[in-house]
Amino acid sequence: MSEVRVTLPDGLVLEMEEGCTIRDVAVAIGPGLAKAAVAGQLDGVTLGLTSVVTDGASVRILTDRDPESLDVLRHSAAHVLATAVRGVNPEAGIGFGPAIEDGFYYDFEVRQPFTPEDLDLFEKQMNQVIEENHDFVCKIVTKEEARNLFSDDALKLERLEEFSDGDVITVFQNGPFLDLCKGPHLCSTGQLKHFKLLSAAGAYWRGDENRQMLQRIYGTAFFTKSRLEEHLDNLAEAKKRDHRVLGKELDLFSTDSRVGPGLILWHPKGSIIRTEIEKFEQELLIRHGYQQVFTPHVMNEKIFEMSGHLENFEQGMFGAIEVDGSYYRPKPMNCPGHIAIYQSQQRSYRDLPIRMAEFGTCYRYERSGVLHGMLRVRGFTQDDAHIFCTQDQVGPEIVGLLDLVDEMLHAFGYPYSVEVATKPEDKALGSDQDWDQALQVLTDTLEDRGVAFEYDYGGGAFYGPKLDFKLIDAIGRKWQGPTVQLDFNLPERFELEYVGEDNERHRPVMLHRVLVGSMERFVGGLIEHYAGAFPLWLAPEQIRILPVSEDLKEPALELEESLVEHGVRAKISDRETLSYRVRDAEISKVPYMAVIGKEENKNGTVALRKRGAGKKQEALTHKQLIENLMLEIKNKTLP
Repeated sequence: MSEVRVTLPDGLVLEMEEGCTIRDVAVAIGPGLAKAAVAGQLDGVTLGLTSVVTDGASVRILTDRDPESLDVLRHSAAHVLATAVRGVNPEAGIGFGPAIEDGFYYDFEVRQPFTPEDLDLFEKQMNQVIEENHDFVCKIVTKEEARNLFSDDALKLERLEEFSDGDVITVFQNGPFLDLCKGPHLCSTGQLKHFKLLSAAGAYWRGDENRQMLQRIYGTAFFTKSRLEEHLDNLAEAKKRDHRVLGKELDLFSTDSRVGPGLILWHPKGSIIRTEIEKFEQELLIRHGYQQVFTPHVMNEKIFEMSGHLENFEQGMFGAIEVDGSYYRPKPMNCPGHIAIYQSQQRSYRDLPIRMAEFGTCYRYERSGVLHGMLRVRGFTQDDAHIFCTQDQVGPEIVGLLDLVDEMLHAFGYPYSVEVATKPEDKALGSDQDWDQALQVLTDTLEDRGVAFEYDYGGGAFYGPKLDFKLIDAIGRKWQGPTVQLDFNLPERFELEYVGEDNERHRPVMLHRVLVGSMERFVGGLIEHYAGAFPLWLAPEQIRILPVSEDLKEPALELEESLVEHGVRAKISDRETLSYRVRDAEISKVPYMAVIGKEENKNGTVALRKRGAGKKQEALTHKQLIENLMLEIKNKTLP
C-alpha cells in the first residue's frame, strides 16, 4: 500500500498509509492525544476526525483546549437539537443551524411558536439522542440524490437550487436525522455532555422580512460542566444588566411607536450622560489637533453615487426624498460631507494633516427583526472624524489614533482587543494593490507599537481595511468600539488633491475613525458595563442630600446651592422616612448620599454615605465634601 506524508505543527513529518484519517494521525502521535482529540485541521481548515488526509498536508490535532473545537462541539449540538425537535415534531421544516460566538441556534418552520415547556421537552429528547450515541456520518451526494433525500422539506429544497448540478454536496447523518451540511462534527452524539437550551424567538427565513417567520432556538454547549455553569451565571448577570430594563428603571431613554422603531428618545438623565461623554471627547479632540465641523442630516443622493455608498450600501439607506426635481437621502455616514468641506478650497501640503471631527446624526435602515434597544437602531449620533494627510503622514497619524483610543477607553475602564479587518469578498472598491498597501500600513504600525491583534478576514469596509477595537466589559463580553479605517479609494473617486512641496498636485490619503462609534450603542453598553451604577463624573445625579427632618431643609438647600455652584449635580430628598429615602437613592444608583441631622447641622458637616457601602459613613465639612467630589469628577475616578 502506498504512503502519504503529513507535516505536524512542530515540523515533524510522518509517513502514513494512504487513506488514513486525522484520527489515525492522532493515534500515530500518541494514545493520550488520540483520546483527547476532538477534531483536526488539514492545511488550516477545521475538519472532523474521520476526514481523510491527503499527501503533503499539514495536520494539527485539536483538543478541547483549542478554541476552534468549541465550534465543532456547538455545531454538533445544533444537529442534536434538530434531531430532538424532529423526534417530537416530525413535520418541522429545517432551516440553518450554525455555531455562533457563545453557542448555537437552529431555525425551524413549525405551526406554533415554541414555549419554555417545549424547550424543556427538547432538552430531554436531546439527552436521549446523546445516550443513543449515534455516529456523525458524512455522505457525498448528487444534487438529484439530495432532492430525493429532502423531498419533504421545502426549506432544504430551496437551498439546493443554489447548487449547480456538478457541485459536490455533503450531507451529515446522525441516527434518524439527516441535514444538508459541510460539517465539521464530533465523531458521535455521545461526545456532547454539557449543554443548555436558552431561548426561542422568531426569525425570518434567510433574514428576509418578506419571507415566512421561523422559530429559532438558541442554546450553548461547553466541554466541561464548570464552563457551562460559569457561562450561565454570566448570562444571568447580563440579564440583570440589560440596558433596556435599567434604562427604563433609571429614566434614561425610551422608544415610542409613534416616533418610530429604532429611534431613541433621550430623557434628561440620559442626556446628561451623553453630554458628559461629548464634553470629554471634545476636550480630547482639541488636544489632538481636531477641528469641529457640522454637515446636513440629508444630502443630494448624487454625492452618495460619487462615494459608492448608493452602489454598495443602498440596502442600508433610507429611501430618497424628492425636492425640486432632485433626490435627497438621510445620510448613512458623514464622510461625503467632510470631503465636500475639504474640497471647498485649495489645499497645500502645509495644511496637512487636516483632522475634521463631527458629532453627526446618521440614519440607516435596519430590519425590524434586528433592532435592539440602544444597541441596534435606525438613527444614531456618530463621533465621526476624517483625517486628510500625505502618504508619509499615515503612519504617525495611526500612532496618534492609537494613543487617542487608549486614552478614551481608559477613562471608561474598558480593556480592549484589536482586530484587523481585511478586504470583503463581495463588495470592495479599488485595486488589490491599494488594499494590500493599506493593510500593510495598518499591520506594520501595530507591530511597531507592539500591539497584539487578530485578523477579521473579509470584515473591512467596502472602501478599505480597518482596525476594530473590541471593548471588554465587566462580565467579559466584547462590544464594538472604536474603528480606524484607511482609505485610498474615496480620495480617488472624489479626485481629492493638495499642492505638494514640488508645486505639483498630489492625492491625499483619507483616514476614517470613530471613538465611541454610535453614541446610542456606546451608552447602552456603558449601562450594562456599570450595571447602571455610573462613575461620579457620568452619573446624572451625583449626590442626594437627605435632611433627617423638616426643620433641617434650609441647611440642605444651602448645601445644594453650593454644590450646584461648583458644578456638582445635587438633589434634595425630604419626603418619606429616612430609611425609605436611603433605599430609594440606592435603587436610583446615586453615587453619594449626604445625610444632615441635628448634630451635622450644628457642626457644619454631613454624614457621607457611598453607594453600596451600607451604613458606613464619613463626617465631612461642606468644604471637604465639595473638594472631594470635584477632585473625583476631575480625575474621572472609576467605581
